[in-house]
Amino acid sequence: GGGIVGRYSDVPTWFPAVEHFHTIRIAQPTGLYYTTENLGQLMNLWEKYGSGVTNMHGSTGDMIFLGTRTENLERLFWDLTHDLNQDLGGSGSNLRTPSCCLGDSRCEWACYDTQEVCNSLTNRYQDEFHRPAFPYKFKFKFSACPNDCVAAIARSDFAVIGTWKGSIRIDQAAVQGYIANDSEYPSNAGAHKGRDWGKFDIQKEVIDLCPTNCMW
Repeated sequence: GGGIVGRYSDVPTWFPAVEHFHTIRIAQPTGLYYTTENLGQLMNLWEKYGSGVTNMHGSTGDMIFLGTRTENLERLFWDLTHDLNQDLGGSGSNLRTPSCCLGDSRCEWACYDTQEVCNSLTNRYQDEFHRPAFPYKFKFKFSACPNDCVAAIARSDFAVIGTWKGSIRIDQAAVQGYIANDSEYPSNAGAHKGRDWGKFDIQKEVIDLCPTNCMW
């Protein structure tokens, strides 16, 4: 399958312990949310069938299991899919496992639900992970806002970046209250109160910090 990267030693008689040292890519959950129970199950599986060495996370996503023998591959795949209800990721000339940022599960800047889109397309194109469908690898990545925390623009073929729809809405009365140090609009949600921080500099503290310059 596409999630298996074959590794063989050129000198197996010299280094029999690494005669086979295959790499296995385990499809990551959207936003990289694991439970401790799930992580424990994966590590137990890898201790049973492989070296126990992992890469958390590969540069293109997926949890990487480093080092197992050919005879263990089918057995690991069976336990992974049947007992843990997880699947292999993509490698080689396949669709790589789609990845996304945390989206609106945690981030205040999110403009759309990256996890929902990522999960939907992962299920839709699952077959393309396992069977080489392209002349070269192909990647989806989803960023919920222009901060692009998964580097979708730089590291994918199909980048989806969330942006504002329509004109940005500004409560000018609240802005004036914030500038005037109105107690109803405390700076940094009140984290800076109790000390004189000097005159408010809207250019420095708001406009220059806006990642897309839309505040300007």
